[in-house]
Amino acid sequence: MASATPRSLKARLNDGEGPFYGLFLLSFSPTLAEIAGHAGYDFVVVDMEHGSGGISDALPCLRALAATGTPAILRVPDNSPTWAKKALDLGPQGIMIPMIDCPLSAQQAVSHCRYPPAGVRGAAYPIVRASKYGMDEDYINKCESELMIMCQVESEEAVRKVKEIAAVDGVDCIMIGPLDLSVSMGYLGDPGNGKVKEMIRVAEKAVLGTKEKGSDGGSAGAYLGGFAMPQDGPEELKKRGYNMVCGAVDVGLFKSAAVEDVKTFKMK
Repeated sequence: MASATPRSLKARLNDGEGPFYGLFLLSFSPTLAEIAGHAGYDFVVVDMEHGSGGISDALPCLRALAATGTPAILRVPDNSPTWAKKALDLGPQGIMIPMIDCPLSAQQAVSHCRYPPAGVRGAAYPIVRASKYGMDEDYINKCESELMIMCQVESEEAVRKVKEIAAVDGVDCIMIGPLDLSVSMGYLGDPGNGKVKEMIRVAEKAVLGTKEKGSDGGSAGAYLGGFAMPQDGPEELKKRGYNMVCGAVDVGLFKSAAVEDVKTFKMK
């Protein structure tokens, strides 16, 4: 008999919990994943877009996070059915898809996460980790409602269409990507530029405006997520109404600690 599982991150958001604070894992180190879970992060994003690892490297990290009861989100390299299929078979609570620039792209992302006839996800549910290797007999009935689909808005084009992207059925969260957005605007190396900040505020306002209570008492629209930056810290995002805040990167935390450790020794 399948053991009971805790409420999903998506269910907790729907119940009004949050904001949630998370870490990006680029090292693909199960040890650092485990430490992050014990440290109390609300979620950890295992990053297959910019991190060096793939599916087989992500799996030990998901197991380490599961041991600490920490929700795992997988960021895939691109918006493709193959990456979504392989990621979802590992059983993350959420999937993050980069470079979603229009409603059609968002619809495609959602379809990659749905079994036919609603989508195009390939079926191997009796044997994959997501279904506890077939021991969770209710998996196919709940997997789509429990999964958090997170679409990244990271270009001027995407910001212009963000309200329509957020309204796509199945999109649960809009993640604003300040670095790629700044690059798309011609400000490479300057994500704190005033014009970039203005564009981010436009996106924030549009997404927050979609998250209203429906007539049936349920929530409509998409949650707002984003990445803290040196010029725009996690507390600022929290104040502006973000539901999901990614505050740090594992390799960045280690880099800062290592540089400071060496500097302290050499100064003495």
